[in-house]
Amino acid sequence: MIRVLLALLLLALPVRAEEIVSGVSQSGVSITTNFDGTAIMVYGAAIRDRPAPDWPLLQVIITIEGPSAPLVVRKKERVAGIWLNRGAVQIASAPSFYAVATTGDIGEILSPAEDAKYHVTIPQTIEAVGSSADQGKYIAALQRIRAESGSYRLAQDSVLLLRQSLFRTDITLPANLVEGPYKVRIFLTRGGEVVDMQESQINVAKAGLERALYNLAMQSPLIYGVLSLLMAMVAGWGASELFKRLRA
Repeated sequence: MIRVLLALLLLALPVRAEEIVSGVSQSGVSITTNFDGTAIMVYGAAIRDRPAPDWPLLQVIITIEGPSAPLVVRKKERVAGIWLNRGAVQIASAPSFYAVATTGDIGEILSPAEDAKYHVTIPQTIEAVGSSADQGKYIAALQRIRAESGSYRLAQDSVLLLRQSLFRTDITLPANLVEGPYKVRIFLTRGGEVVDMQESQINVAKAGLERALYNLAMQSPLIYGVLSLLMAMVAGWGASELFKRLRA
């Protein structure tokens, strides 16, 4: 009787027409002394329980989001030859890294309502404190600065989609990564609406000498400071001896 009830319950559950099966090329990234960035390949397929509709076409959006943190965006102006802070906006949360890769124009394959619901585009990931008339300008400035440094990226038409099913893309992670979990999200959309979404995680952590120095600085700051001072003294003495030998 219980088996029959379970079978009836499963039949009553809604079945999604399209679902994501995906993977990433690596589940972890180690930051070492010679780390200069890495590329992550995200791949997968849309599986269906019925033939795909001819229209609207399937689209894919892939995002990678780094750890978020609060910050203050300040505006500087030059007054009498001196640069002064003339305004500031508090940001409650902004990702340290955010990349968006798509199969097409983001404005055409994702509706504003779905963007607001799932926080897909870069502006939707930044949360300011309060509201002001100039708030948008500060947020735009933050996006521009982090885009110039490679921390915020929008790569439209960079996701390869084959036969309206198989997809893949490569997203480069820069050298200045912040430690922590990086969230990978994949969205399937049709006509601007999200039909399925899948989320996974990549762990980024310091390794080797970088990890040892970081742990020492966090756990024993006094010892770390003394060792840093000794290393500076040894380096200064070594440079002095080298110059003496060169002059001799």
